[in-house]
Amino acid sequence: MQQKNKGGRLRLVLRFMRGSKRWFVLGLAASLLVTLIEMLNPQIIRATVDSIIGEEPFDLPVFLLAPVEAVGVDYFRTHLWVVALIVLALAAVGALCRFSNTYFNTRASETLVQTMRDLLFGHIQRLPFAWHMKHKTGDIIQRCTSDVDVVRNFLSEQLLAVFRIVILLVSSLWFMFTMSPRLTLIAAAAFPVIILYSMYFNRRISHHFRECDENEGILSTIAQENLTGVRVVRAFGREAYERERFEKQNVKYTGLWARMAVYMTAFWCVGDFISGLQVMLVIVFGCLFCVQGAMTPGQFIAFVAYNSILVWPVRQLGRVIADMSKAGVSLSRIAEIMDSPAEADAPDAEEPDMNQEIRFEHINYAYDANTPEILHDVSFSIEPGSTFAILGGTGSGKTTLMHLLCRLYDLAPGQGKITIGGVDLQKIRAEHVRRNIGIVLQEPFLFSRTIAENIGIGGKEHDLSSIRRAAAIACVDEAIMDFPEGYDTVVGERGVTLSGGQKQRTAIARTLAKETPIMIFDDSLSAVDAETDSRIRHALADSRGNATVILISHRITTLMQAQKILVLNNGRVEAIGTHEELIARPGTYRDIYRIQTGKEDLDE
Repeated sequence: MQQKNKGGRLRLVLRFMRGSKRWFVLGLAASLLVTLIEMLNPQIIRATVDSIIGEEPFDLPVFLLAPVEAVGVDYFRTHLWVVALIVLALAAVGALCRFSNTYFNTRASETLVQTMRDLLFGHIQRLPFAWHMKHKTGDIIQRCTSDVDVVRNFLSEQLLAVFRIVILLVSSLWFMFTMSPRLTLIAAAAFPVIILYSMYFNRRISHHFRECDENEGILSTIAQENLTGVRVVRAFGREAYERERFEKQNVKYTGLWARMAVYMTAFWCVGDFISGLQVMLVIVFGCLFCVQGAMTPGQFIAFVAYNSILVWPVRQLGRVIADMSKAGVSLSRIAEIMDSPAEADAPDAEEPDMNQEIRFEHINYAYDANTPEILHDVSFSIEPGSTFAILGGTGSGKTTLMHLLCRLYDLAPGQGKITIGGVDLQKIRAEHVRRNIGIVLQEPFLFSRTIAENIGIGGKEHDLSSIRRAAAIACVDEAIMDFPEGYDTVVGERGVTLSGGQKQRTAIARTLAKETPIMIFDDSLSAVDAETDSRIRHALADSRGNATVILISHRITTLMQAQKILVLNNGRVEAIGTHEELIARPGTYRDIYRIQTGKEDLDE
């Protein structure tokens, strides 16, 4: 299972790197050139000290020895400035390569993070509604921001550094070994210790990184909920409580990172001690070998230079191994989103005409195996072009029925069947269903855009006249035109700048502008007065055309003109019929009608 997870994570990383691989390759090539130049400088210094200033024969790689012999050693002895110029030229080339490396890595990094966010956001948009109900918004945002940045930093900076470190390690050790095998063994003895202890540390702190990451998500959720629900917090005077709740979580989160700081401090201190001990041993034994004549002064200087080049990269390799834990945790949290199955239509999915009879057949539905059933053997039909109404108490399953019709939830085998024109809803493409069903939810959501954009968001191209026509039917056109900027008024987050009735009517206008063959109004007139309710219903009746209208409401006056009314009681069908039929017999509908109209004796 662990190997399978690793393979899945690798495939996910390669998928994220789509479009940025070439920039990573170019950055790696520039990094390798920098490494090559760093390898040449100690050799030039060694040759200068031993063979140009001293009398030792040249001992250089073939590609360097040939041009030196062609010019002649005497020329370099009388023109030492040429050696300095060569070193300066190499430094200039190295600076250019470093610039290229930084540019290519930055380009790769930004392309990578763009791809990651696009893929994440696109996948989240396709996840089932039930998935969103189980995951907190703040935690999802944290995974799409903080975790993405952690993975980006690891892939663009540290992972590429591994290749450069390996090249540095191999080439430096090779040059060092050619100069002094014994001193090379002394220098290299510390490297396995650093790497092994870093791997041990990596395993010990991996779960601490996950704990910190998860608590950051909780903190983000608290902040997000309070920012979006600021009016409720203020209205109920809960500022102090919410501040204490945030501060409590913040103290916990800070404490987790403080504990991580202890672990990280111990990690770096041990690494610094081992590295310092290694440098000391190289200098002590190098001086001893020079005194004994086993090394020349130039070799010793070059050896120390190579060792200095290696010390930090090897320490960095340990850091990469340690940070791999954090990146692994973040990648796993991202993968949990990417591995969640997106909505999928049946292979033989159809796109039938939606303006046909709708049938609910023996619906028995629960959200999951751990919750009780909400709907129990619910069966009824809705004629095309008719007005169908649903009445029921809170929790009776009215909204759940509509969510099932819109395929926000899907029925599992054995939970019944919904058909439109005889076609099973599960065999109709979800996009086709939602494109042809307009729904006004109980809690209308408006985006932080202009009112015109919110009304015309249904997917069709709308001019201002069609938007105003929909707003007029919803009885909100006059209110909008009273705003200083009219339909160009920018709505605050979640419609906070509008009243409850204005938000509901704007949401109704948005559904009407969509012009779908099926329209659902889920208690969408609860925030408007009775007179406006009546005006909207009459305007809707005059303008709906052949559309099938489903009304859910607690107001009898909103439902009484419907051709058929369904009464739900605790998830079961209590009665179904016309207004006259339902008030003619005892039941929930008759009781509510009597309470709302004040009629104590229906026979009179």
